[in-house]
Amino acid sequence: MSLAPALRRVALVSTIAAAALSLAACSGSAASAPSAGADATGAALQTVTAGKLTIATGDPDYEPWFVDNDPSNGKGFEGAVAHAVAAELGFSDKQIVWTRTGFDAAIAPGPKDWDLNIQQFSISEDRKKAVDFSSSYYTTTQAVVAAKGTPAASATSVADLKKAKVGVATGTTSYTVAKAQLGTGDLSVFNSVDDVVQALKGGQIDAMITDLPGAFYVTAAQLENASVVGQFADDKGGDQFAFVLPKNSSLTPAVTKAVDTLQKNGTIAELQKKWLSEAVNVPVLK
Repeated sequence: MSLAPALRRVALVSTIAAAALSLAACSGSAASAPSAGADATGAALQTVTAGKLTIATGDPDYEPWFVDNDPSNGKGFEGAVAHAVAAELGFSDKQIVWTRTGFDAAIAPGPKDWDLNIQQFSISEDRKKAVDFSSSYYTTTQAVVAAKGTPAASATSVADLKKAKVGVATGTTSYTVAKAQLGTGDLSVFNSVDDVVQALKGGQIDAMITDLPGAFYVTAAQLENASVVGQFADDKGGDQFAFVLPKNSSLTPAVTKAVDTLQKNGTIAELQKKWLSEAVNVPVLK
């Protein structure tokens, strides 16, 4: 019996198998290629652009969250946190693609052209209906804004503030903290934060208490002759800032794990001290 037909059949099967493997390889390259990072199981992270991590932020962005309106430099608290999270995910600085979005557009329902977004987004149940959140990388503290030339402007401790006229908006976390730290005897309570700002502007009070992000805004945009003189150590009841991701993003568990790791190893605490205390000269009140 001749072996030629059998050999030809073996060769044909081998050729078909090789062709199938070749097609499978081509098919894999045509689909979305695995990115540089990996999840907890070791599987490659799928990102908007293969091998890149696209991070969005506002336009413009401001200090102390970013520096020089340039998120790629890794400076400012959120800029530094974003770069640290990217590194934890396995992406180098050169593999980060920065893009810009509006705040409201970022948390609106619908598809996104970025992997994660960072611009002081507070976690809320209502927003969770449209987008995902990572775990929190920052809980807002309460801060003191004082008019220059008043006793409060040179305060370094809670005791110093008790000698000043301090205002706060009712029904806020700021009021809760002010009440606990200063008591209510000499505390001036107003209906809204805007009312407190006007009272400070008009000289009715020497200082006001608001959350730290709000304090930065007040001194940058609303009051010319005022400064942020200090912040309280306790962040209980503060808003929690987190990364926003598209709804049901496959990256959400990995980003959350990265944030949690950076919290546990002290990296985020160091960045918070550097950019939200030392760089902006807003010490924690004793």
